[in-house]
Amino acid sequence: MPADSLTQALKTRARQAGFGLVGVCPAVTPAGLHRFHAWLDAGYAGEMQYLAARREAYAHPRHVLDGACSVVMLGMQYRTAEPVAGAAGQGRISRYAWGAADYHDVIHARLRDVARWLAAQVPGASVRGVVDTAPLLEREFARLAGLGWIGKNTMLIRRDAGSWFFLAALLTDLELDYDPPHEGDYCGTCRACLDACPTHAFPQPYVLDATRCISYLSIELRGSVPPPRRAGMGDWVFGCDICQEVCPWNRRAPTSDEEAFFPAAGSNPVSLADLLAMTDDEFRRRFRRTPLWRAKRRGLLRNAALAAGNQRAPGLVEALTRGLDDPEPLVREACAWALGRYEEAAAVSSSPDT
Repeated sequence: MPADSLTQALKTRARQAGFGLVGVCPAVTPAGLHRFHAWLDAGYAGEMQYLAARREAYAHPRHVLDGACSVVMLGMQYRTAEPVAGAAGQGRISRYAWGAADYHDVIHARLRDVARWLAAQVPGASVRGVVDTAPLLEREFARLAGLGWIGKNTMLIRRDAGSWFFLAALLTDLELDYDPPHEGDYCGTCRACLDACPTHAFPQPYVLDATRCISYLSIELRGSVPPPRRAGMGDWVFGCDICQEVCPWNRRAPTSDEEAFFPAAGSNPVSLADLLAMTDDEFRRRFRRTPLWRAKRRGLLRNAALAAGNQRAPGLVEALTRGLDDPEPLVREACAWALGRYEEAAAVSSSPDT
């Protein structure tokens, strides 16, 4: 089958598998590799040491698939319901983690379907599908494949789809018909994402200091959140969507009908008291197959305690007090900090000067 015909058939198959965005580019050294290296050297990766450990592997897709010639970049929308405004005692979870299933599992299953189809068309072809765990600069290749531009908030953005989509890649040693790269940047003079970040995680446009990012602090950081960062986390207990929520291009982002991405009961928003009362077994039963598993119980309860301290909702004092006896030192410390915030508020309200 000619490369152009095979490529068109492959795109059709990918769309049938649920990937609304499909673009194809050559497997080359990514144009933004130097920016990635500068980002690592600046210390912006924080404790994500796995990135620096595979630093050299990002230089070319052949380190992901030997003999790689082409990269098929795929996008799957995950915008479903809109966030429900939380009441006192409730916390927020990033949209991508609302569902009862881990998006990695959902997407890998679809990737396997497309990979098997391609291997059947060209027996002997090498094919590998990856979802944000391989040393591949996905956004760079997505831009090269014509899927969009990398915005000031470092997310891949499309004029017709915003940024509410997952990226995945299918690598193959086949030479396919390539799409033209996306040209232009449509962020213009807009600073909405930069100005809305409560932790000031963007030292400059197009650069994210992960060590200040709420998503990093609530998921990747395994130890105690630095005290200066805690108030800025607000009521987020897993991830953060602020820089995407304020992006004008997301006003027109399409919705997804993928049931796996729809909010599971109690996830939009989530009860902080329920999280703080959660045992290891309860955490395992509720979150074992979801993205929240990555934070582990101690990380999620740490985040819930910090959110409670930021809210200072009276109904959470009992849950925080119980947390002082939690087996995890990380949880005990966060609960103590949160209760201290309640005491500070009480002291201020009882002051004769107020």
